[in-house]
Amino acid sequence: MSTQTVPKPIAGASGFVDDRIGAGNFLRRNLRKIFPDHWSFLLGEIALYSFIVLLLTGTFLTFFFKPSMAHVEYTGSYGPLYGVGMSEAYASSLEISFDVRGGLLMRQMHHWAALLFIGGMMVHALRVFFTGAYRKPRELNWLIGVLLLTLALAAGLTGYSLPDDLLSGAGLRITEGVAISLPLVGTWITFFLFGGEYPGVDVVSRFYSLHILLIPGILLALISAHMILMWVQKHTQMPGKGRTNENVVGAPFYPAFMVKAGAYFMFTFGVIALLGTFAQINPIWLYGPYTPADISAGSQPDFYMGFLEGSLRLMPAWEINVLGFTLPMSVLIPALVPMGIVMTGLALYPFIEQWVTGDRREHHVVDRPRNNPHRTSIGISAMTFYGVLWLLGANDEIAAFFQVSLNWTTYVGRVLIFAGPAIAYYVTYRICLGLQRADAAIIGHGVESGVIKRLPHGEYIEVHVPPNEAIEAHMRGKEPVPVLTGGGGGDDDGIPSKAMRGPLGKLRNKMSAAYGGEKIPLDDGHGHGEGHEEHTAVGQGGEDRSLTH
Repeated sequence: MSTQTVPKPIAGASGFVDDRIGAGNFLRRNLRKIFPDHWSFLLGEIALYSFIVLLLTGTFLTFFFKPSMAHVEYTGSYGPLYGVGMSEAYASSLEISFDVRGGLLMRQMHHWAALLFIGGMMVHALRVFFTGAYRKPRELNWLIGVLLLTLALAAGLTGYSLPDDLLSGAGLRITEGVAISLPLVGTWITFFLFGGEYPGVDVVSRFYSLHILLIPGILLALISAHMILMWVQKHTQMPGKGRTNENVVGAPFYPAFMVKAGAYFMFTFGVIALLGTFAQINPIWLYGPYTPADISAGSQPDFYMGFLEGSLRLMPAWEINVLGFTLPMSVLIPALVPMGIVMTGLALYPFIEQWVTGDRREHHVVDRPRNNPHRTSIGISAMTFYGVLWLLGANDEIAAFFQVSLNWTTYVGRVLIFAGPAIAYYVTYRICLGLQRADAAIIGHGVESGVIKRLPHGEYIEVHVPPNEAIEAHMRGKEPVPVLTGGGGGDDDGIPSKAMRGPLGKLRNKMSAAYGGEKIPLDDGHGHGEGHEEHTAVGQGGEDRSLTH
């Protein structure tokens, strides 16, 4: 079918719209928009569809939840807590769980969808980072994504605190400790959130307003902007046959992508429903109502807050006393620094990379992670940093389960938080170079065919054949990482500009030379012309020799 031919369903729909509101051309053009096809592009859709499930289940829960800290006596159907004093928020959460038809399923689906929403955003961000899909012209969309992830963490924190059970109350106590430790504004923020001295009387109602109105509203606006920018700028695509920065190879939005997206939404919805049905999560009736004097052993936050918990546990008890004021560094540093490193690093990285490489071109074909080893190594180092903090957020459970000293888990964690990212960087860099060498070997010598031949002088060889055309095109999509040339903005004679001759300019040149350039060139080697076969000969003593006949 010609690319100019409009399918009948699209022509009919666009004609119907055009006859009434004059938007037929717009609809016809956009329904035929091409979307590339790669499994990794579906990771962001997991987060999008989980957000839709969050909105649907959250709307159901708002009909029954009472965001009040007023004291009541429980008279519901859960026997072990009958007659126990608690907040109205906790009592209504129990009512949803035991007395509202489908309430427990909705609660658990909402919680699982929240975890999948944040997890999907994290994995999607990693895909964009490792492939360099944040580069020009998508820097703004990348910043929107970083802001979305930050707001998603805030949405999780506020929603997790609403049931007012013992576990969420312990998390709120930590939140209050962090807020009140902030210099100058800490006391004001704490009194604003809690409505007075901790635990206050307004924190649940105020978190409720943030959780169901302010944060979701901003999320909806940012997600809409994110999708619109992606639509206007067109989707990135993986390197391959016929794929360039000037085209998009894939299937049209209608009907191919719409059918695929619809099926994927139903699959995501089904997984969340199955998890909500069969995988118990956050059994608040086992924890009991929150009282400031109690705390449960082995309490852990949801996974997305685990790294902040770990940073608090690893931090030494440092504080600074100045002019009668105390700065509790043991709270400020773990609460602000890890989040600042991760989020600020994500936000600034596209601009730092552009400054280092001098690359201001538009990029619509992404990189394979191995082809930019420094970027990949930086990403894995950040993941290791996050992972160590996340793991040590459960150092008490680790110590109890493995029968090791709790102090030693803390000491080891303090070493790993610095040594782990450095080791991860080196190992990842070497792996990337090894993978580049493997690609160069395939391009230069072909792939093993499984055909063994014996030469006239008795030597056995295996015939090599050229790689599959699509695989070879995928590998040949590699481009050298850009590097500053001519002194980074010098004249035609290559003399560096005045700015590049200063200390910062010299540092930029050195960073560019280290970060950019071709590390392992793709080598055509012996080629695969007609009548030629590439062989790997196996000689005596295990010696490998390459022969061309």
